[in-house]
Amino acid sequence: QVQLVESGGGLVQAGGSLRLSCGASGRTFSSYAMGWFRPAPGKERERVAVISWSGTNTYYTDSVKGRFTISRDNAKNTVYLQMNSLKPEDTAVYFCAQSRDSRYSGPFDYWGQGTSVTVSS
Repeated sequence: QVQLVESGGGLVQAGGSLRLSCGASGRTFSSYAMGWFRPAPGKERERVAVISWSGTNTYYTDSVKGRFTISRDNAKNTVYLQMNSLKPEDTAVYFCAQSRDSRYSGPFDYWGQGTSVTVSS
């Protein structure tokens, strides 16, 4: 069973920063893409940022480009989301997820419990 545990959320003022972390266990971490998701209007969930198994390819939703950075440390089985210049509209529960296979554009089948980010104005 894959276990994903997020941490690092909290309350921050607009313009501030947070770093989310997600520790994974249960499968060979380096074989799978990892992503950060959040609920969004009109969507079941929004792919905020995704990183390929190797860490060489990344995806960001337009609203966070230039502000968020996803990274991974396969030796530590951990993925990070550095969130800078936070805006109130970034307020959400952020979920860590692992892909079904190596394709980061494909399904994500494994999910953490979420970590809450609140950005005040």
